[in-house]
Amino acid sequence: MAASLTLPLLFGLIAVALFFDFLNGLHDAANSIATIVSTRVLSPQYAVLWAAFFNFIAFLFFGLHVAETLGTGIIDPHIVDPRVIFSALMGAIVWNILTWIYGIPSSSSHALVGGLVGAGVSKVGFSAIVMSGLLKTSAAIVLSPLVGFLLALVLVLAVSWIFVRQTPFGVDRTFRVLQFASASLYSLGHGGNDAQKTMGIIAVLLFSQGQLGETFYVPFWVVLSCQAAMAVGTLFGGWRIIHTMGSKITRLNPMQGFCAETGGAITLFLATWLGIPVSTTHTITGAIVGVGAARRTSAVRWGVAGNIVIAWVITLPAAAGVSALCYLLAGLFT
Repeated sequence: MAASLTLPLLFGLIAVALFFDFLNGLHDAANSIATIVSTRVLSPQYAVLWAAFFNFIAFLFFGLHVAETLGTGIIDPHIVDPRVIFSALMGAIVWNILTWIYGIPSSSSHALVGGLVGAGVSKVGFSAIVMSGLLKTSAAIVLSPLVGFLLALVLVLAVSWIFVRQTPFGVDRTFRVLQFASASLYSLGHGGNDAQKTMGIIAVLLFSQGQLGETFYVPFWVVLSCQAAMAVGTLFGGWRIIHTMGSKITRLNPMQGFCAETGGAITLFLATWLGIPVSTTHTITGAIVGVGAARRTSAVRWGVAGNIVIAWVITLPAAAGVSALCYLLAGLFT
């Protein structure tokens, strides 16, 4: 068991974790609302309110499988101590702030996973890694955008066939209404998967401090705190990333926005049910590319999509590197 923290320090570290969750909501607000804003179904101000509400209530619909994966399935929970948690969070926060400043839709999820790996390896070496959990999470880097891409592509083709006899105006009016439902579902999936990652971090910190007894679990106050922090972050929005996601990859109409959000939401629901911490950024990007490619391959700005993919690839090792550096620096003061 790690050395015990004083209560003020423990609360301070929990506050850092909740700050990461706030940044996650800020950074990933674009994932929930980029399509509904770019299709002009909702203004940005109302869209963030809509997304924040469904982000918050997501805990009513999902179990805590993802929180358990982050808490015990990435690095060995028995080597976790406050220094490891602090370093992991700082690695993820620094990377999130950098990508937010430059408008790069990278993954908050994989930044946090990278942070955990970097801090754990710095403490005890590669034996800290729970390889099954890390491989499952790493595989999702490829699979979540691919599944989102395929589902959105199929949905566009199916909807186009179903509404083939409708006028463009009628189709547009129908999907302006349906996009409220698809945006709600995607925001639920986002809140259900992403907020659980911080829940897992706080819960494993409490476990390392002997606050949970002998059995790892996620207290309900942690659940509510994390959902609220993410919802507040979403309220502040990530406007630079919304522009990239909503218009730079491909131009969307309401029907395409509905298909992208629905394909992405189905992917997130499946991942959350399976306890896989996927990237909502990867998922919705894959879905947006899917609806663009369904129209014609030239409709997708592949250069922008390629830059996003590069950011995906470097996120985990970059966050791990920052986390490892933070762990070493923290050792100078402890």
